[in-house]
Parts: sequence; C-alpha cells; structure tokens
Amino acid sequence: MTTRRRVKVTGPGRVEVVTEPLPEVGPDEVLVRLLVAGVCGSDVHGAHGTHPLIDLPYYPGHEAVGTVEEVGAAVSGLTVGQRVTAEPPLPCWGCKMCRTGRSNLCENLEFFGCGFREGGMADVFTVRGDRLHVVPDDLDLEQASLIEPLATPVHAVRLAGDVAGKAVAVIGCGTIGLLVLAVLRARGARAVVMTDVLAAKRAGALAAGADAVVDGTLPDAAERVRAELGETADVVLDCVGVQATMDQAVDMVQRGGTVVLVGVPARPLQIPAILVQDRQLRIQGSATYLPEDYAESMAMLQAGTPDAASMITASYPLEEAAEAFEAAARGDQVKVLLTGATDRFGGLR
Repeated sequence: MTTRRRVKVTGPGRVEVVTEPLPEVGPDEVLVRLLVAGVCGSDVHGAHGTHPLIDLPYYPGHEAVGTVEEVGAAVSGLTVGQRVTAEPPLPCWGCKMCRTGRSNLCENLEFFGCGFREGGMADVFTVRGDRLHVVPDDLDLEQASLIEPLATPVHAVRLAGDVAGKAVAVIGCGTIGLLVLAVLRARGARAVVMTDVLAAKRAGALAAGADAVVDGTLPDAAERVRAELGETADVVLDCVGVQATMDQAVDMVQRGGTVVLVGVPARPLQIPAILVQDRQLRIQGSATYLPEDYAESMAMLQAGTPDAASMITASYPLEEAAEAFEAAARGDQVKVLLTGATDRFGGLR
C-alpha cells in the first residue's frame, strides 16, 4: 500500500476524495487507520468558506477514531492494534499557556483536521502520539465517536462553574447543544430550557430531557425562557454564536449571571458593555478542551450518558464524504459520521 484516500475541501462547497502518497511517520507520530470520523459543524462551516479560522483548501476531520497501525520511535504507551481517538489541538508545550496547564490556548497552536497538514478523514493519517487517547474497551464505536464532541461541552460547563441546582438556558439544539444538555444533567442543573429556530430540533431537545423549549425566532424568546425557568438564568450557554443569540443570552441572565460562548462566531459580535458592567455579568469564552475534559467525556459515555445510538443519525463511507457534508449542512441530522473502509460497522442509519 503506497497511497491513501483523503477528504480534501478544495474550495467553497467542494468536498473531494483525493488519492495521495502515504505519509511518513515521524519519530513522535503514530499512523492511525480510520474507523470513524464525525462531521462537525466546524467542518461544514469550513467547507463553505465561512469558518473564521480555517483557510481553504484544507484536510478536515478532527473527530477521528481509529486503530494504531505504526508507532514512531519516540512514542511510548501505544501499541499496534489499540483503538485511539485524537485530541486535535497541537500545542507547542513551551509557551506561557502550555506551561500553566492551558494548552488549549497555546500561543503557537496548530489544530489537527482544521488547517493542519493532516486530518482524520482519510484511510490512514498521522498524528502526534501525545495527542492520542486510548478508547476504553467497553465503549462501542458509536460511543467512541462522541468522545471529542462531548469534551467541548464538558469544558464549557466546567468554565461556567458549579451548575448544581442552577437554572440554565442553552441556545441551540444541535449536536453541541444536546451534548451540553447531557453534561448539565450529569452535573445536577435544576432546570434547563433550550431554544432553537427549528421546530424539529426543539422536539429533539425535549426528547433528550430538556425541561422546556422556546422558539428562538420569537421577539420575546428571552422573556419566555425566563418564564419557563421561573427566574432569570444563572448560566446561558450560547452554542450558536451570532448577534441575535448573544443579545438573547444577555437578556436571559439579566443580572449577576454568566454567558458562555460555545459556538464559533463567523463574524465579530457586539457586546453591550454597559449591561455587562451594570448588571455584573460574566461573558466567558470556551475554546475546545483539555485532557481532563476527555477523561470526563469518556467516563460519561461509559456510564451511558449521552445515548450515542439516538444521537448518531446518519453514516456514510469515506468515498461519500461530499454526501455526508451535505447531510450535516441540511440541519435535519444530529450527528453524521464517515466510516473507514476497514471497519464498516452496523447499527447506524
């Protein structure tokens, strides 16, 4: 085997599968054979040329699970045949952020699958050995495919502080919003009200355990959320990141609350500084995750939360990557997966 297939976004709306030579495995790298890769909202935005941090062309795929094929000479703790999942941030380990335990904020950060030379949507790919986590044996591939996306809400809710007994609003009932809901429930939130502009997604949030949902297009959406909570929100997690949702988030917390920005804004947002000051609000950004968030994500999945089978709504073989991206962009799926040629697994729709 001297070549591999890779998914490459060659221009806005152009998702192709190209054949390229196999990569060389550096001493600190591992060659991984793809089992499954999730299509993230960031992948979709990147493919449309609307992600502010991804330049085209690029090789997508940061939600990747696979098996170890080859281990570089300087890598320890990994053996051929193990199932692994990648932690996509590639920190330098030398800057102030890395030295103080905040490697997700590395000053020289590169990101596997988002503008980096390697992405996980390929027959095989290379990634630094220190960025791989061994997948627990008791997780099936559907569950393993959610380790990375679940780590994002785990990190975001961690930054929000102790949510036990709190009233929480979640803006956006897509994949990340539903995973945020699962984390909030696991951490004991008293009430969770969610909003979305699509009725089908609101219905999905109710089915997943939200206490109530509100149509995000309504001019009084924030007021309705407060009414459903019975009070102002202690925490709002904005999983969308547009001007309208930021305005709603600030309105929902009213006074003394925290707004966590989880969604990646495609353009600059205006923040009402006078309200932030006068109402003593906290506007908290949330960027990816840390190794401890991966550990908590895996522990939650081992405990059966969230239900992976209900969240994964479509899968496509690698050669149908364009169709998978189209399905993810339509908005009628929760989580779309690409599967590797060597392990087409059942149970997916």
